[in-house]
Amino acid sequence: MVREETVFGPIKSRRLGNSLGINLLPVNGKICTFDCIYCECGWNRDGRGDSRLPKAEEVHQALESKLIQMLEEGTPVDSFTFSGDGESTIHPEFPRIIDDTLALRNRYFPQAKVSVLSNATQVHRREIFDALRKVDNPIMKIDAPTNELIQRINLPAPGYDIARVIEALKGFNGDFILQTMFLKSPDFDSSSPEVLEGWMEIVRMLKPREIMAYTIARPTPAVGLMKFTEGEMRTLLDPLIKEGFMVQIKG
Repeated sequence: MVREETVFGPIKSRRLGNSLGINLLPVNGKICTFDCIYCECGWNRDGRGDSRLPKAEEVHQALESKLIQMLEEGTPVDSFTFSGDGESTIHPEFPRIIDDTLALRNRYFPQAKVSVLSNATQVHRREIFDALRKVDNPIMKIDAPTNELIQRINLPAPGYDIARVIEALKGFNGDFILQTMFLKSPDFDSSSPEVLEGWMEIVRMLKPREIMAYTIARPTPAVGLMKFTEGEMRTLLDPLIKEGFMVQIKG
């Protein structure tokens, strides 16, 4: 399993352009509040070889050094993207790191956007919510509409509650991007009425400014998973598209 450095890239992204990645998790490990059956980083248990989180100052130094290098090389930066091997918002200095990143962005590449890919498990915490409200693209995940269904696909850490996540996301007043994985497994199907209709009701309630719908593209730790085609996903999401929601589909 290839792990990411604290600052990595830039990576060419169809959506985010020249994207510089920021990994707040261990360089040689994985820490996450989900253990998704489709995660390209593997099971959490396979990433326990390294548990050290980079300190805020280390992230600041690594990022500034990279930005200076890219300026000198004339390499553009379109996006700073917090991703990596796990859930960035569990880092104890996440709010400070967001503030540092915004300050560095403003100094070196003021036109770039700051994005955070998150499973939304920490969004109910005031300091995390406030930090996420500062970034350009808070990209929050909801893969299923009930705790029982989420347990099948995301295997969340104890204490997860979809109702609490929804209530916290209401505070964005629609100014966030909702990301959802569409897949089939022996005991889960994103296209089944219990999943699709319940999920659409959440979408209508939260009114995200954009929906990022995607399916399996890489090897998964669980076996027997099946992807949807772009055409199938467009058919499934057609009601929301007709209602005016901005939907981006990745097959």
